[in-house]
Amino acid sequence: MAAMSSAHTASSQDPDRIESADGGLWASILRILQLLARPELARWRFRMVLAVILTGGAKLLEVIAPVLLGNAINLLSGEGDLMAALPLAISGLALFAAGRFASAGLPQLRDAFFAPVSQDAQRLASVDAFRHAQHLSLNFHQTRRTGALNRVIERGAGAIDYLIRFLAFNIGPTFIGLGLAAVVLAVTYNWRLALVAVATVAVYVVFTVLVTEWRVRQRREMNKADTSLRAVSIDTLTNFETVKAFAAEDRETLRYDEAMQRYNRHYVTVARSMNLLNAGQELVMSLGLFSMLAMAAWQVADGELKVGDLTAAMLLLTNLYRPLNILGWAWREIKQGAVDLEKLYGLMNMVPEVADRPDAVDLGRASGHVQFEDVSFAHEGRAVGVEDINMDIPAGGSVAFVGTSGAGKSTLLKLLFRFYDVQSGRVLVDGRDVRDVTQASLRRNLGLVPQDVVLFNDTIRANVAYARPDATDAEVEEAMRQAQLLDFVMALPDGLKTRVGERGLKLSGGEKQRVGIARVILADPAILVLDEATSALDSGTEAAVQEALEAAARGRTTLMVAHRLSTIQHADEIIVLEAGHIVERGTHQELLAHSGAYAGMWARQAARDRLIEAAE
Repeated sequence: MAAMSSAHTASSQDPDRIESADGGLWASILRILQLLARPELARWRFRMVLAVILTGGAKLLEVIAPVLLGNAINLLSGEGDLMAALPLAISGLALFAAGRFASAGLPQLRDAFFAPVSQDAQRLASVDAFRHAQHLSLNFHQTRRTGALNRVIERGAGAIDYLIRFLAFNIGPTFIGLGLAAVVLAVTYNWRLALVAVATVAVYVVFTVLVTEWRVRQRREMNKADTSLRAVSIDTLTNFETVKAFAAEDRETLRYDEAMQRYNRHYVTVARSMNLLNAGQELVMSLGLFSMLAMAAWQVADGELKVGDLTAAMLLLTNLYRPLNILGWAWREIKQGAVDLEKLYGLMNMVPEVADRPDAVDLGRASGHVQFEDVSFAHEGRAVGVEDINMDIPAGGSVAFVGTSGAGKSTLLKLLFRFYDVQSGRVLVDGRDVRDVTQASLRRNLGLVPQDVVLFNDTIRANVAYARPDATDAEVEEAMRQAQLLDFVMALPDGLKTRVGERGLKLSGGEKQRVGIARVILADPAILVLDEATSALDSGTEAAVQEALEAAARGRTTLMVAHRLSTIQHADEIIVLEAGHIVERGTHQELLAHSGAYAGMWARQAARDRLIEAAE
């Protein structure tokens, strides 16, 4: 419950906010290790082990290669017979070249081997998060922008690759290489050289981390300025009619200029901080390299070391320096990756507000008997919802809900679907509380035709068959025939394979509604729910769609929310809602005879229709 309450608090401040999971960098590393240990990735175990071996081998060769070069130089600079020493020196040089190539090539081979492992781990994390987000409650999705939620999943999955690549295959092996280099320097040459190497890298790392932390703060300010600049630009360009209407072109240009100046100031600061970082890194490494070379030169003069040993020591340090060159950037990406991964697992930790009970049962095929018993519910942040609602709709019966906007009509339908849980009372289907059955089995018995049918950017067949993906073409065509859609579809050049476009934009409003009706008919629900299914249509299209809806409703329990009262006058019962309360109920004729709220609504609509007809 704590996770839920924190999510509620966050959403009230920022609708896109998702609380991060606890931990930090070490917790993120542990999560990645747990992910890689999952049974689904067992087929990649050999590649994981091979990647570790190749990484270790590359670092070992990186340390050994300079020693081989140093020994070869020592042979060639010795006082003995140089021609006799030449074959051995050339062999040493060949081994140096081979070791250098292998130390650079093995990581490339490792990355090629490990790429499918990283991608599969990202896929697994993405699918888990996507599945979890799909099962979160309707309220969660209604309060968040789809793009923002999608970015949380994308960035979190991408962070897995970043953290593996930089920590396991870059930063981690670099420090392992430092340890190996320190041992080789101490054992082969002199412990003082090892101390200089370790001290140089330590200073380099501390300096880089401190400056990068400062740069992250500066970059955050620059990003805010950049966001503000883009917002000003897009806001002005998309509202150009208003700008011109108020002759505000110069004012908006000034606002854009001020935003650009703020961005430029922050950009300059960030650019200078990068210059400082690069210069400081070069200074630290150059001083360290000078210290090592000076110390080695002194020992060469004393006869403790040879010229080749000095070269080997220099190469060892420069090899350590090369991967550290991106430490600032890598550290920033590692920290951001940890944040993104925490956000992903924060999403995974969110608890659905509406969840199946552990002992929930399958509803099976319902007869369609619906009851509301003393039902009360109010949306978060709203004082009015529905209160003390009682109704009994027999199987095969029909009921219509009418009332002003916000009266609670659509809320009752959402409670039936169990998109929300009632705060008191019960909603029953076939005598079973909807909280006692699985959500999947409940919704298999419900078919919804909303005011605006949302279609996928796919074919007409795919959109109709979304209710039953395994349906045959004959079943799909029969559903479309009942929805009065078949003749229209068959007249199209591509027929069932016609693509409907983004959100069905290639179809008219009436055609989209009939696709939605055909989808519901194919699903064959026991209970049909019509949420203002014709209110957005013109009168001519409404008549055709209404006929299809009546065909779809035959033999099914039907619940209707209506804006146009003419579409629900044949309902078995009409329920009039005001501020969440039932104020009238009865048949169309009974309510007209009562001369109450419904009769007033009917009279107003009739007068409006007469005016429209007169105008035409």
